[in-house]
Amino acid sequence: MIDDAILAQAAALLERCKAAGVMVATAESCTGGLVAATLTAIAGSSGVVDRGFVTYTNQAKAELLGVDPALIEAHGAVSEPVARAMAEGALARSRAQLAVSVTGMAGPGGGSADKPVGLVWLGCARRGGTTATARHVFPGDRTAIRRATVAQALSMFAEWV
Repeated sequence: MIDDAILAQAAALLERCKAAGVMVATAESCTGGLVAATLTAIAGSSGVVDRGFVTYTNQAKAELLGVDPALIEAHGAVSEPVARAMAEGALARSRAQLAVSVTGMAGPGGGSADKPVGLVWLGCARRGGTTATARHVFPGDRTAIRRATVAQALSMFAEWV
């Protein structure tokens, strides 16, 4: 799952974070911790990675990240408001300066016309700053969607360092 290209992307991100004195946190649903696993596959990552939250269920999103259940009820777990709340919740519950979140439909089932398999929302929040979100629809099977999501999450982090 974690190929050499993604590991190189993670290593470059960690170097940028170290140089900037930035710690990071992750809040993950459809990737099940793969963003954090990719970052921590690199030796020395403990100087940058503060923590990762795997919040696969809606209850976990509420309990661990403080995502309001009413927000999930109104918009669904795979949505811009929930991705935003997940990233902000990870910041509030960590020592990190940057947090990234991912929530999506990795498939193979569960998709709909509004939210097709491959739909992923990402969020990136900066302590004391703003939060950005991005919507992507990745092609392929479950593995391809999760791999593309990890690569995109690392890219989003890198844009904010």
